[in-house]
Amino acid sequence: MTDVLTFTEGRVGRIRLNRPKAIHALDTGMCAAMLDALTAWRADTAIEAVLIDHAEGRGFCAGGDIRMIAESGAGDGASARDFFRAEYQLNHALFTYAKPIVAFMDGITMGGGVGISQPAKFRIATENTRFAMPETGIGLFPDVGGGWYLSRLPGHLGEYIALTGARLNGADCLALGLATHFLPADGLEQAKAAIAADPQAIATALDALSAAPGETTILEHRAEIDRLFAGDTLEDILAALAADPGLWAKEQLAILATKSPQAMKVSLHLVRQGRHMPSFEDEMRQEFAVASRVVQRPDFAEGVRAVIIDKDNAPRWNPSTAEGVSDHVIDQIFAPLADDEQWEPR
Repeated sequence: MTDVLTFTEGRVGRIRLNRPKAIHALDTGMCAAMLDALTAWRADTAIEAVLIDHAEGRGFCAGGDIRMIAESGAGDGASARDFFRAEYQLNHALFTYAKPIVAFMDGITMGGGVGISQPAKFRIATENTRFAMPETGIGLFPDVGGGWYLSRLPGHLGEYIALTGARLNGADCLALGLATHFLPADGLEQAKAAIAADPQAIATALDALSAAPGETTILEHRAEIDRLFAGDTLEDILAALAADPGLWAKEQLAILATKSPQAMKVSLHLVRQGRHMPSFEDEMRQEFAVASRVVQRPDFAEGVRAVIIDKDNAPRWNPSTAEGVSDHVIDQIFAPLADDEQWEPR
């Protein structure tokens, strides 16, 4: 079975993720296949738009091939770097694509799924959408352009989502601009058929089929998020949460207590830096340097062990506290790579 299907339908290029047992998690080969298709369609005047969706299963895309990345990171890290290089080239190609792209975020859309949906001009959420960047729970950080997208959310929502791994529903995604449209899941095939019939009228078709998204869950805590996640440092944010008497703050503090302190500091720095990145290419170059180093640090191996392999959900982070993660370590992680090791777009 081919893990990603690429084909044309009328004047539309179709990319369909087809790895349902892994909730369509991306591997190096899938990224390369998608990138090859995009490259071919870019110069093909018969193709006017690109549509990205998934085959059977309960999710659009649950992320990347974490087990492979962890196994590589425990060694020389070469295969992990190869994956990130290909994945980020795909992310960048989608971001800079001249033809309109439509991504259907139906179901679980996490990590790598965020990376292939957020660059799209049209991003469709449904009642099944579960959007998250949960990487701090396994010692990673919200990559695939997360530093760019999260930093551009209003207020301090980016910091909150990056640190806690908060899960957003379809209504949340629409409210925050992470989705451009909300469609009921049973209307998606009609939308795809309409786009294939007239790729010059995508917005009109999606507008006509859009539905009321229901209640958002994140905006009711917007004031608390902006107040409690505004601190200059992770220590400041933790102190603000600890000092707040409200139940919501206590819940967030408990969530952060389960996350890697190193990963949280990396993620906070990434979002804060992302606000000043001059281009998406610069963002991806930065994230590649960070990813190359983080996957070979102890917290990533430990996070994968605790959450994915042993499933005891009892990671032993090292350092175990925010104070134990020095500014020097963060500076090392974010330092530019040597010229011959750097990421470049394809």
